[in-house]
Amino acid sequence: MPLPLVPIAGAALKYGGVALVAWLVARNIAVARIDQSVEDALDALPDGLALCQPRDREQTNATGRLARRVQLPGMDRPVEIEAAFYARFRARKT
Repeated sequence: MPLPLVPIAGAALKYGGVALVAWLVARNIAVARIDQSVEDALDALPDGLALCQPRDREQTNATGRLARRVQLPGMDRPVEIEAAFYARFRARKT
């Protein structure tokens, strides 16, 4: 009785491709540094989104924070999810 190699080969190519891409991405990611003053500034952000366009600079600054508590069915304790960011957008004619 012959083995059905075509479905096995297709699955191996699919999962092998995914593994190869994951390995390449993981290999090229730099280790992030942690700065406590930046962590404190992100913790001090208010909830919501804020935009600022300083007149003396040709840029737009943005800050945002989202903090939520989520409790899914079957969980005994809620999980707190927090996302915060500082961003700068600058476009110059060169």
